[in-house]
Amino acid sequence: MSHEEVKFTADNWPEHPETASMEGKNKLVGFWIFLGGEVALFASLFATYLALKDAVPSEDHLLAKDLFHLPLAFVMTMLLLTSSLTSVYALYHMRNFNAKGLFIWIGITVLLGLGFLGLEIYEFVEYVHQGHTFRSSAFGSAFYFLVGTHGFHVVIGLVWLSLLVFRNKGRGLSIYNAHKFNTAALYWHFIDVVWVFIFTVVYLMGALG
Repeated sequence: MSHEEVKFTADNWPEHPETASMEGKNKLVGFWIFLGGEVALFASLFATYLALKDAVPSEDHLLAKDLFHLPLAFVMTMLLLTSSLTSVYALYHMRNFNAKGLFIWIGITVLLGLGFLGLEIYEFVEYVHQGHTFRSSAFGSAFYFLVGTHGFHVVIGLVWLSLLVFRNKGRGLSIYNAHKFNTAALYWHFIDVVWVFIFTVVYLMGALG
């Protein structure tokens, strides 16, 4: 009998359901390989930003220290880090065969992610009003490309988590979908780690000059 055909209960639910099947193990390995490519992508974007962060057309043009507001960036950071914690709670409930707890905590994770995304859009609009656009300088291009690429990954993560809940809410937990939730959570953690580097390299270093 395949794992998909087994009727799971709290008594026969495996300790690590995300790797209880060969498919789950293979997808976990494949996903780590994918994340390796993502690390290379963001490393190149960080290197580009560091090379161009002082490249502005004139001395009176806006620099990072004139633009960035650490309190807003800090709130965004707290939202994203808290969402990483809630995704951990979601996986905890998954491993304890608690589908309701899993879906609730994923829902909270999505809400926190939406809050982060809303603040980032607000931030971008404010910068544009101040004259800091993608085409205003090499600094502007590097900034929007780095932070915007991360924001795009946040959107992908939110859509991914939302679709998982939508498609599996009526199915309950199984070995078939456990590894999908685990993979999505790993992706979300990766997004959070990247943001910590963005907050440090872009906002903190920029605000301090």
